[in-house]
Amino acid sequence: MTEMVFGATPVRTGDPILPRWWRTLDKWALACVLGLFAIGLLLGLAASVPLAEKNDLPRFYYVQRQAVFGGLALVVMMVISMLSPRQIRRIGVLGFAISFLMILALPFIGTDFGKGATRWLSLGFVSVQPSEFLKPGFVALCAWFMAASQEIGGPPGKSYSFLAAVVVVLLLALQPDFGQASLMLFSWLVMYFVAGAPMVLLLAVAGLALMGGVFAYGASEHFARRINGFLSPEIDPRTQIGYATNAIQEGGFFGVGVGEGSVKWSLPDAHTDFIIAVAAEEYGLVMVLAIIALYCTIVTRSLLRLLKERDPFARIAGTGLACAFGVQALINMGVAVRLLPAKGMTLPFVSYGGSSVIASGIAAGMLLALTRTRPQGEFAEILRRGR
Repeated sequence: MTEMVFGATPVRTGDPILPRWWRTLDKWALACVLGLFAIGLLLGLAASVPLAEKNDLPRFYYVQRQAVFGGLALVVMMVISMLSPRQIRRIGVLGFAISFLMILALPFIGTDFGKGATRWLSLGFVSVQPSEFLKPGFVALCAWFMAASQEIGGPPGKSYSFLAAVVVVLLLALQPDFGQASLMLFSWLVMYFVAGAPMVLLLAVAGLALMGGVFAYGASEHFARRINGFLSPEIDPRTQIGYATNAIQEGGFFGVGVGEGSVKWSLPDAHTDFIIAVAAEEYGLVMVLAIIALYCTIVTRSLLRLLKERDPFARIAGTGLACAFGVQALINMGVAVRLLPAKGMTLPFVSYGGSSVIASGIAAGMLLALTRTRPQGEFAEILRRGR
């Protein structure tokens, strides 16, 4: 409809796909993603060796697997980043449907791997965590609903998105996976705000989420144990939080040296949820600040580019993806320094895990695709044509 009123900027029809993709891509964001992946491999060389030795596997078994998963994730990211917003919407909705069905199957064929939460489908040679793949699909689905509601005579998409958010959050909470449930709810709130929701409604939803947290505290021993551990004034040095906190303190500004850290021998999740503790101990505050800078660059550049976007779906979905990406990293690092209760959430592209890194590749590819510069997507072009 907008193109019918204002017209569209001519596009060079003979321009090959790859040169056009490279010209319109946010190269800084792409470089930051590649940097995070490289740092993940570097940290994996140290963090995963103790686990490999414990399981009688080759020393670099998990690093090699991470390289394979990461290579696949980068290929998927590149391919998805070449798609149009309409194609992103289609694969996002399809991905949501598949992941949603997998989550429904978890109570029957899922496993918890001894961690107290049924979050994985074990296929024998590999395990899949459906909630990781649900995130980008959920963002695409809700953005589609919200964008459709802005059309003249469109459906009540915001109500549909709210219903989808309630169902997804409840399913994740029942696993229980309160970390992913909170991240999904946050993504929905951000997108709803961008779509033009009143602040009163957003505050009401936040209040309901708080009430849900209070209920979960009383009904779930798993949730209550983590909250009590977070609120306790004393840190048990034998817990994961205790080991991680001590490692960060020992690292100082420049770290104790490559391969000289000890926390990787004490933490069972040093290569996944607490990978930032390994980085802080061996490479110091310098490495941690570098990682934070890479995440901040991706989120900030994406949001700035989306400010120029006039396609409602691209603007809403891109904002949801960028904020979810940044907040997941914030939660992971916040847990390690005891600013947040333990949630079992990976650090995108840095932590070990096939589901995590491939799902991060899908989300990053969607974000890169939605933030590409398109001639029809800038308000400045409308102003120039109106003069």
